[in-house]
This record gives sequence, structure tokens and C-alpha cells, in this order.
Amino acid sequence: MDVLRFELSGKTAFFKKPDMNSYLYFTYGNIHKVALLGIFGAILGYGGYNQMKDGEAFPEFYEKLKDVKISIEPKNKKGFINKKVQVFNNSVGYASEELGGNLIVKEQWLENPCWNIYLLIDSEESKKIANSILENKVVYIPYLGKNDHLANISDVRLFNNIEEAKDFSKIDSLFLKEQFEVSLDEEDYEEDWDEEEIENEEEDYEYEEEFKYEESLPISLDEELNMYILKKFEYTNINVSKCSEVLVYKIDEKNIVFY
Repeated sequence: MDVLRFELSGKTAFFKKPDMNSYLYFTYGNIHKVALLGIFGAILGYGGYNQMKDGEAFPEFYEKLKDVKISIEPKNKKGFINKKVQVFNNSVGYASEELGGNLIVKEQWLENPCWNIYLLIDSEESKKIANSILENKVVYIPYLGKNDHLANISDVRLFNNIEEAKDFSKIDSLFLKEQFEVSLDEEDYEEDWDEEEIENEEEDYEYEEEFKYEESLPISLDEELNMYILKKFEYTNINVSKCSEVLVYKIDEKNIVFY
């Protein structure tokens, strides 16, 4: 089984949450699967929401790519990406019923987001995506949520014949909360330091601070309403154990889960 890995980054990103108030549009804290499939759809030239026709349950990109397996490894520290509210005017005339037709828009943007994206190459569609990325070919310019946020794709690498990780204690990608149990046993984090060896080393030794990021993120679309279906995801450096039949793969010394 082959896997394509690439770095996905940008100066800013905006993955709009459907829940909002009249003053501010919020963003998800990390890229999610539906947004990533949208990027793949742009690369292959598939239609989006605006190109949907009457009677179609899903936009073309989702209909063709919904079974593609991906994994997301956050590269921002502790999986947390800084957010900043941006304020700008929409003055197309019909944007607002207020005098002058000017609408003041406030959006919460992610700043300097970066991820490693893993694509499991196990179908014709995933092969198309992998070939396009490896050959630096796109039909439409990919962006991170909106066309204000250009996406950078770099450090592309193909891994052949990956194998299942039989023995592991940590997961290096986002994973579904329902699939793993996070261990909070202090014994799991005791370090067996050789004091004499440390004294002879020039570099400083620091204890890695534990963290856990958790957020409900879109994983698919509802066929009837075309709304996001959310599931809870986690990202942590704390030890975990499987509580379902999910497979974990070892890729470049990292434990990765696909979904």
C-alpha cells in the first residue's frame, strides 16, 4: 500500500463554521476532511457547491472523492493555530440593505497554518490526486477555505509498501476520539535518565510538556441536507491505546491513522 505525503500551508486560512452570529464568522481550528477533499477537487477540476444541479445530493468533488482516505498531522505547536479577527467591507451594492449597500464583514482567520497531509493511494481517484500533486499539475488554484487564502503544497514525498504499526503508544496525526483512549497515568511519562550521560552532553534536556487538542470537525456531508456531519477529533503527545479496530500505520517513523 502506497501513501503520498505533502506539506500544506498558507499565510492565512478560513474554514467557516455554519454556526455564527450576525457580527462574526468563526473558523474551525484545523483543516478538516471535507475542506481537504475540496482542495483535491480543485486540483482535479471537479465542480463545487456553485455547480450543483437540481436533484444532485452532493457537489461533484464530494461525490467522487468521499471515499478517499486521508490523515492530517498538525505542524503548528501542540496543534493550536493562532486566530485573528479580520474586518473588511463588502461593497458590491447588494451585500447589505443599509444605506450605500456596504456590508462590514468580520471573519476569524487562522494565521500561518501548516499540516502534513497523508493520502492513502488505494483507488483510482486517489491515484489521480497523487499523480497531479507529484507532477505539480492543478486545474483550479487550491486555497484554504476561501479564495482569499492561497494554499501552498510543498515537500511532496511518496512512500511505498507501508506497514501496520503493531506496537505503538502515541499517535502523530489527528484521530477520532472514539477510536483511542488517552492515558493519564503518570507512570507512562517517567523518564529513566542517566545523570552522568546528561552531564557529559552539551545540549539541554527538557521535559516535553503534555498537551491535548480536541475539537469537533466535519468528517462528511449529510445526504439529505448537505450539512456537515461532525465528529470529535483529538491530537496529543500523551500515550494512547486503541479502543476500536482502527488500523495504525508507521510512516517515516510516525504513527498515522487514516479516515
